Amino acid sequence: MDNQTGQPRMGLIVPKHQSSAVARNRLRRQLREVWRRDIQPQQPAWDLVIRARREAYAAGFDALRAQLLAWRETVLGAG
Repeated sequence: MDNQTGQPRMGLIVPKHQSSAVARNRLRRQLREVWRRDIQPQQPAWDLVIRARREAYAAGFDALRAQLLAWRETVLGAG
């Protein structure tokens, strides 16, 4: 979705899924880091909402990064 700010923005939805606050915050930090390093520099001025699924709690940083980079490749065509 385009936005009027002229820069990309991200929103995170990280449901509880019977996980602790520590696990939710760790997942948020990991997703924000992938966003900051790999997605934001190439993304147009869009609002992006990432909804984490239950499986994301068990995934490591590399798996989360691979999933988000695959999304970026599909949607943006960026390498």
